[in-house]
Amino acid sequence: MPELDAAKEAAARAAAGLVESGMRLGLGTGSTTAIALREIARRIREEGLDVVGVATSAAAEHLARQTGIPLCTLDDVDHLDLALDGADEVDPELNLIKGRGAAHTREKVIARCAKRFVVLVDESKFVEQLGTRAAVPVEVLPMAVRPVERELVRLGATVELRNGSRKDGPVVTDQGFWILDARFDHIEKPSELDVLIKCIPGVLDHGIFVGMATDVFVGEAGGTLRRITATR
Repeated sequence: MPELDAAKEAAARAAAGLVESGMRLGLGTGSTTAIALREIARRIREEGLDVVGVATSAAAEHLARQTGIPLCTLDDVDHLDLALDGADEVDPELNLIKGRGAAHTREKVIARCAKRFVVLVDESKFVEQLGTRAAVPVEVLPMAVRPVERELVRLGATVELRNGSRKDGPVVTDQGFWILDARFDHIEKPSELDVLIKCIPGVLDHGIFVGMATDVFVGEAGGTLRRITATR
């Protein structure tokens, strides 16, 4: 859809404009963030922008190498100046659901390491309450799938093992784990659900991000942009 493309472009280009020479960046995953990474790569080629990035996924790493963004790891830096990433849902308090690309665990680590975590979305991702449209991805040890599923059902979720679209069998994350998609009717208290899911044995992490985003750039129809900054 042209309106959606324009919205993504607006958010991505505004976020890429935050990047300055000397920065250490977190490079996120997803279609909107990919536009931002290509814009950063263009600035490296054409403006001599001097940056280095840590990728949140194999896909982000591949795109960075393909476009010419220098990479490092978290072993090489003690912090990141700026992390750019997308989200599946954003609520008015700037809590997030992430993980449609199954990279949410690494995304959360990198977001925590960043002084500024900027989330790029189109307006369809902005919701009044988390869980309105998106399931919560839960990254699970393969041998713990059934026990974790039972615990998630007790918390009120409808649970489905995520299967690959281009191959038989479950989606396997970069860590070798599987994904359970837990759909809740609504999530009244994201901070409480965050802790409850994380405490289930066999769970590596999940896609609820509470209090981590410092800014959200919302691309709107026609290419206009709304910027929201956390007040906490």
